Amino acid sequence: MDFTLLSRWQPQLHALLRIITGLLFLEHGTAKLLGFPVFPEGMPNPLPTMILASAIIELVCGFLVTIGLFTRLAAFIAAGEMAAAYFIGHFPKGFWPIVNMGEPAILYCFIFLFLAAAGAGAWSVDGMRTRNAPIR
Repeated sequence: MDFTLLSRWQPQLHALLRIITGLLFLEHGTAKLLGFPVFPEGMPNPLPTMILASAIIELVCGFLVTIGLFTRLAAFIAAGEMAAAYFIGHFPKGFWPIVNMGEPAILYCFIFLFLAAAGAGAWSVDGMRTRNAPIR
């Protein structure tokens, strides 16, 4: 059986995946940098350099992915951060992601890789810029 019921909604679902992923990623940056909605429990204050760098990447790339501006580049950088987060922070605690609590990092990494390859899709600044670009 060919399940194509949602095929006509692919552009909108692609955009929702981008927007929701970007907002969730952005929230990690605002939590670390601004303490909003909460400052992460157990997070040192002031932030060490590596955590500060990751928070800035989460804030900037999360915002860019959410609005769909420079999406491919922002998503590629975010995917790299999540790969590094997994191998630096999770993998040393055990091989299995369910044991080392690395599932979110893996999911973020591969969703961002998809967005880097697929682009922003519908409802994006990138899409508006492309449609309004002069034909050469």
